[in-house]
Amino acid sequence: MKLGFEESQTLYESASQSARVWTERWVKDWVFCPNCGNPRITQYETNRPVADFFCADCSEEYELKSTKAKFGARVLDGAFRAMCARLVADNNPNLLLLNYDLKSFGVTNLFVVPKQFFVREVIEERKPLAMTARRAGWIGCNILLNQIPKSGKVFFVRDRQPQSKESVLAQWKRTLFLRDEGLEARGWLIEVMNCVDSIGKQEFQLDDVYAFESTLKSCETAGTSILWDAATTDYDLHSDSVQFLRTSIPRLEVLGTRGGIALAGRSKAVQACGIPKIPPFGTLDVKRQYVLYWV
Repeated sequence: MKLGFEESQTLYESASQSARVWTERWVKDWVFCPNCGNPRITQYETNRPVADFFCADCSEEYELKSTKAKFGARVLDGAFRAMCARLVADNNPNLLLLNYDLKSFGVTNLFVVPKQFFVREVIEERKPLAMTARRAGWIGCNILLNQIPKSGKVFFVRDRQPQSKESVLAQWKRTLFLRDEGLEARGWLIEVMNCVDSIGKQEFQLDDVYAFESTLKSCETAGTSILWDAATTDYDLHSDSVQFLRTSIPRLEVLGTRGGIALAGRSKAVQACGIPKIPPFGTLDVKRQYVLYWV
C-alpha cells in the first residue's frame, strides 16, 4: 500500500477542495473492501447525498471524512434528523475516517467504523443555528467517536503503518453479529464493550464488571429478556445486583458466544484460537470468581 497522494491536475482555490480530491483518489486506488476483501472499492458519482464509495461485489457502502489533524472525541456530521433516520436504514454507510500530513503529502491514519456501531447513543444533537444564520433553525449533529469501542475502529493504516489485509478482515468479521441485533439491544451491547475497554486488561473478572453497574443501569434495557433464561438460579444477593446480572451479564454471554469474550475457570488458560464452548452465564455461581478473556 502506497501512502503518498498523487498530485491533481486540477487547480483549486480552496485547500479543502484539493484535499478532498487527493484523499478520494487515494481511497479509490488503495483501499480494499473490509467486508469481502474486494481489492478496490468504487467511487460514486459526485454529489451523492450520503455515501462516497461502494463495493461492487458485496454492495457495502462507505462515507469518507478526512482531516489534517487526528480525529478527536467528536466528528462533525450532517442533519440530526437525517442521521437518526439512517440508523435504521439498510443502506446506512460505513464511515471511513482518514487523516493526512501535508509535509509528507500522504496518509497518516485510516480506519473504518462499521455501520453496526452507529446507534442513537453515539449521535449528539447540536444546537439549532441562530435566527441570523442563512439556514436559521437547522439542527446538525456530531458522531461521538469516544463512545465507539476499540473493536468498532478497524484500522487500515495506523501511524503511517499499513495493517495487514488479513487482520483488517478478521477484525471486521468479529463484530458483524451486531447487525443481527435490534437497535436498542445493539446499543446495550456496545455499551458493555465500552465498559470492557475501560477495564483496560485482556484478562479480567466479573467483579471488574460490577464497577460499571451504575453506568449500565442507566442505559436502555428494553428487550433484555430475549438474552436471559428465565429459569435462572435464585441468587442470594441484593435485588439491585440481581437485576444488574440479569441485564448485563447476558450481554457478556452474547459477546462471548460470538467470539468477543471467552470464559474460563479460576485459572484455566484460554487460547485466542480454538476456544471451547462457553457455558451460559445463567448457570454460573456468581459467588465464585470467574475469569473473562477479551479476545
